[in-house]
Amino acid sequence: MPLHIFEPRYRQMVARCLEYDRRFGLIYHDPDRMGPFAMEERRVGTVARIGEFQVLPDGRSLLVAHGESRFRIVDGIESRTPYFEGLVESFEDEPGVDPEELIYRRRRSLNLLMALAVRLREENEEGVDPLPPLDPAEEVSFRVARAIQLDPLWLQQLLELPDERVRLRRLDRVLSQALEKLQEG
Repeated sequence: MPLHIFEPRYRQMVARCLEYDRRFGLIYHDPDRMGPFAMEERRVGTVARIGEFQVLPDGRSLLVAHGESRFRIVDGIESRTPYFEGLVESFEDEPGVDPEELIYRRRRSLNLLMALAVRLREENEEGVDPLPPLDPAEEVSFRVARAIQLDPLWLQQLLELPDERVRLRRLDRVLSQALEKLQEG
């Protein structure tokens, strides 16, 4: 995810991240939909690592953040920093899923994504960005979600689901509906 860092508080946060391990937490928040931001316990976010980084002459910066894992807020931390800090814990998928079933589900979703990409290329000769290689032996639901443009609140709800099979079923519905619309029209 490319980010433009211009607010002083986030400039300070990025500087601190660069001094340490380049990681920070991202939590989706839309004040129009959700009201003022608060460090609500149990909110789920993404641990992001700063990759490419460029400082602009006026102090702003451009960076690319790469999502690594999910976390859940345990508690907010009162500090003197102008940005939010919190105590977090790892947020993993529920254990006990049959690996064979999961690979089958992943292949099904990847096939739908590929079919949609082919159809979009046929419709729009200017091109659709090629899909990155996706391995069904690894988690793919978040990569599939990133490949299609969806409402950020919907994506946040997907992030909070602790079962990749459920995430893939939801994505399959979206992909199937998009394919149907293209075929109709």
